Amino acid sequence: MTSRERILRCINYENPDRCPMTLPPPYPNDICSCGISPDPDWKPRRTWDFTEFRQWEDEWHNVWKAFPNTTRGEVIEGVIKDWSEVDAYQMPRLDLPIRYEKPRELFAANPAKYHLGHLPGFPFAIMRYMRKIEVFLADVLLYPEEVNALQHRIVDLLKRCMDMWSTTGADGVMFAEDCGTQERLLVSPKTWHEMFEWGFRELVSHANSLGLDVWMHSCGYIKEIVPSLVEIGIKVLQLDQPKLSGLDFLAETCHGKTAIWSPVDIQQDLPTGDEGYIRSCARELIDKLGSRGGGFICGYYGDVRSIGVEPNWQMWAADEFYKYATTKTTLSQE
Repeated sequence: MTSRERILRCINYENPDRCPMTLPPPYPNDICSCGISPDPDWKPRRTWDFTEFRQWEDEWHNVWKAFPNTTRGEVIEGVIKDWSEVDAYQMPRLDLPIRYEKPRELFAANPAKYHLGHLPGFPFAIMRYMRKIEVFLADVLLYPEEVNALQHRIVDLLKRCMDMWSTTGADGVMFAEDCGTQERLLVSPKTWHEMFEWGFRELVSHANSLGLDVWMHSCGYIKEIVPSLVEIGIKVLQLDQPKLSGLDFLAETCHGKTAIWSPVDIQQDLPTGDEGYIRSCARELIDKLGSRGGGFICGYYGDVRSIGVEPNWQMWAADEFYKYATTKTTLSQE
């Protein structure tokens, strides 16, 4: 069974030979994933040269600042300072054909793997960067018409990105849309359904019309909208903290429709540094989410030092994923 066949069988609950994996060497990685190339004509409006912290501008012209001791950061200055600026704003050229040439070459060079192309986000994430998170959350309540008008423009742009990905040999597209804190959604479930669900439906429907699966990453607590995401047709949920929703809940809610792609939980389990416990958590993920005809992809979190985890702690999880998934014989459909 090729890696591509294994992924497709897993996410469609059609009995793969083992749980797929996206682990570092010496363990398997069944996915070939990539983003688009930079716009050859894009130039930042400003640059910075700091020794104590890193600051940069993205191609939307949002300004980011890195967190200490990590590669990650947050927007400190959104490109849209006032809603009156939206009409004149020029969207990035994310649908420029030349930006998809290298992904096409990479996919062609890895024919046996599942091909996953990355989108720049979904509308909520993109807009919260353009306005800065605390401002955007107020906008949702104070300027709903303006938010929705901008959302329409972003949905149209993302559809054009999907059109381009469909020409590269991609099997699916993935986006990051961080919707939750550790305790709740960033907006109420009612607001999510009223303002943002339509964008999900349009984009997933468009991807499916092109023959593309849709994969979604979200940090934090999103339990209240998981049933809707499953019903909309999200094919894979990439969760770094699956225990926030509960493994039993995910197994019951997603079974037969949506797969979970996850490392051992990066907040509750990996930071313990307890080898035996971490290995047991890896087995539990496979048992609960991947043992009924498919449904689970063994994941790996790339920046563990930023969450206070030693790299070898996660390698225990990777090793257990590999050993358990390749010897377990209960992947048959119940």
